[in-house]
Amino acid sequence: MQSMELPLVLFTVLSQAAVGMVLMSAVRGFAGHESGSARNEWTLVAGLMGLGIAASLFHLGHPLEAYRALAHLEKAWLSREVLAAGAFLALAAGAAAVGGGRGALLWGAMLAGLATVVASGMTYAPPAFPALNNALPTVFFLISAVVLGAGFANWFAGPGSQALLARICATALVTGLVVRLAVPCVWLSGGEVMRLSGLAWLGSPLYWASIAVLAACLGVLWKNRTIPVWLPILALLGELAGRAAFFAETVHTAVNIGNLY
Repeated sequence: MQSMELPLVLFTVLSQAAVGMVLMSAVRGFAGHESGSARNEWTLVAGLMGLGIAASLFHLGHPLEAYRALAHLEKAWLSREVLAAGAFLALAAGAAAVGGGRGALLWGAMLAGLATVVASGMTYAPPAFPALNNALPTVFFLISAVVLGAGFANWFAGPGSQALLARICATALVTGLVVRLAVPCVWLSGGEVMRLSGLAWLGSPLYWASIAVLAACLGVLWKNRTIPVWLPILALLGELAGRAAFFAETVHTAVNIGNLY
C-alpha cells in the first residue's frame, strides 16, 4: 500500500455504504418498520455500489480487462470480492427496478453485501502488511458499513425508524473510535514493521482528521438523538479520510529489508 490509492479508497468506502444501507433495511424490517421510499433508497444503494466499482477500475492498468479478475475464484480473495460486488450491484439494481427489495431479493443482497465486505477485508490483509494480516481490515470495513449505512438509510426511513438508526449509528461510531484509537497504540508494541505502521498512523493528518470528524458526528448524535440530513455526508468525509490513511500509512515489510536487529 503506502500510497493513497484513491480508486480503492472510493471503492471500499462507497461499497460499504451501499452494503450498510441494505443491512439497515433488513434491520428496519426485523423491527417491523416500513421504509418510507423503497425505490429511491435502492436506487441510491445501486448508485453507490456502481460508483465504487467504476472508481476501482482506475486502479487497473487495463480497465477493459477487469473481467480477468474473476479468473482465480478458487484461491484469490480479490476474485471473490469482484464476484460478490457484481452480484450485489445486480441485486440492488433489480430491487430498484421493481420498486424495493423484499424477501429473497433483500436476503440475497444482504448476503452478497456481507460477502463483499468480508472478501474486501481478506483482500487487504496480505502477509506483506503485518499490521493488517489479521481480522482488522474486516472489522474496520464492517464498522464503516454500519456507520454509513445507518446514516444514509435515515434519509428514507419513516419516523418510527429514525431513533433506532440513530442508536445504531452512535454505537458504531463509539466502537469505531475506540478501535481506531486503540489499534495504532497496540501496533507500537509489535514487531518493527508493525511499530512503524503505528507511528505512521499516529503521525498522519488524515488519521486525526478522520478521528475528529467521526467524533464530531458522535457529538451531534449525542446532542440531537437523531441523525440530521447532512450528517451522513460528514461521516462519509471522515470515513474517506480514515480509509486514505489505511492505504497510505500502513507499512510494507519491504521497508525493513536488509535491516539487522
